[in-house]
Amino acid sequence: MHADDLAARVRALRDLDANGDALVPLGGRLFDVVISAAGQRGHATVATVEAAQTYGCGPVIADVRRPWLYWLVPPGTTARWEHHPHGVCVGAPAEIVVPALTQRRPSGGAYWLRPCRGRLLVSPGALRRALYAHQPRPTPHRSMREVLGGPA
Repeated sequence: MHADDLAARVRALRDLDANGDALVPLGGRLFDVVISAAGQRGHATVATVEAAQTYGCGPVIADVRRPWLYWLVPPGTTARWEHHPHGVCVGAPAEIVVPALTQRRPSGGAYWLRPCRGRLLVSPGALRRALYAHQPRPTPHRSMREVLGGPA
């Protein structure tokens, strides 16, 4: 990792502790993100993953401005994530705006629906199964192509 990249990550994570949103690069040693729809089916998916994982769901970000849930999964998941009709996995070189760690309620932007707890991340396998079971809609694929500028 280049020294400038490391410095940017340290600043971004420090901003999280200072109660501010931070732009965090995906991949590397932190996490990738699976994006799915929110709504009733999305929340049912959270409950199913919560029950499937020994220590709970793992971190999930919701955003009241967009109908999406952002599931923090282990880095490298993007390389192994096969097409899923209800979830798109995104990793490096993309970035994500992560809310302050204290932001746990909707207030016009992103918030932690399930907060970070230590090193726990969402299990990609449990998430894939739960997405198939609940089929949250709308599917994120078209929106992700528009945002990322390529096939999703």
